[in-house]
Amino acid sequence: MRHVIALDVGGTGMKAALVGADGELLHQARRPTGRERGPDAVVENILDFAAELRAHGVRAHGEAASAAGVAVPGIVDEAEGVAAYAANLGWRDVPLRALLAERLGGVPVALGHDVRTGGLAEGRVGAGRGADRFLFVPLGTGIAGAIGIAGRVESGAHGFAGEIGHVVVRPGGAECPCGQRGCLERYASASAVSRAWAEASGDPDADAADCAEAVVSGDERAVRVWQDAVDALADGLVTALTLLDPRTLIIGGGLAEAGETLFTPLREAVRRRITFQKLPSLVPAALGDTAGCLGAGLLAWDLIETTDLAEVTT
Repeated sequence: MRHVIALDVGGTGMKAALVGADGELLHQARRPTGRERGPDAVVENILDFAAELRAHGVRAHGEAASAAGVAVPGIVDEAEGVAAYAANLGWRDVPLRALLAERLGGVPVALGHDVRTGGLAEGRVGAGRGADRFLFVPLGTGIAGAIGIAGRVESGAHGFAGEIGHVVVRPGGAECPCGQRGCLERYASASAVSRAWAEASGDPDADAADCAEAVVSGDERAVRVWQDAVDALADGLVTALTLLDPRTLIIGGGLAEAGETLFTPLREAVRRRITFQKLPSLVPAALGDTAGCLGAGLLAWDLIETTDLAEVTT
């Protein structure tokens, strides 16, 4: 059975799958990155993991994977196949595509940014399926974004497209590690809500999920914290809508797990702010933590289709 290897590399763990031509996850596995042993060890773990997946494919399906896709965090040069920088993993200029291709016997390998790769999956087979233009915004430790156009995700001229978390929504506000002040992710990420609720509640262990529960129970302090985050997020999203005019706006990440506690006030806050802009469909992400793997698989299958087309035309 023809299949591809898909790898989704996070800060502490890796998710992987063998993906069939119809998108079916034929085999799934997880393992830690081993980042405590340094960046070189992480790279070696990725290569070993990929080799194990290749061997499993041979045993289970009678042939080796036809291609591989890998999604990684940080700054990614997708065209050159280089993981340029990842603070959590200690990477700088790792030629990951070439290293994986060598370990996997020369098969084509695609390298993608983790959020853009997850956005690709959400756009093609998840919440944005059928939309010609979409914006995927995961609300996690930070806030990133993926701009989907006609079934593909735009990476930009330098690999920074979609970084909505660093749109300034509160000029002169909280300092951001990026060097600016008042960035969206300092107010509307899951970690930002956790910080604000821990301070407001007096419980240093309280987090965003606790805040959402307190909102449902009617705690006025929680309602204020939550609304502040919703307002900041709406300000950032309307800026994005003005620039990109997406048909579907997909919200994912930890904060989206609050469901309608988030989406009901957020839809209203966005609606109040638009003037001439068209209100997109604002929906929760559908794929959860499988999005990165599915997206990496899509990148790999795209490589195969490109290769097959090139062979036919020559």
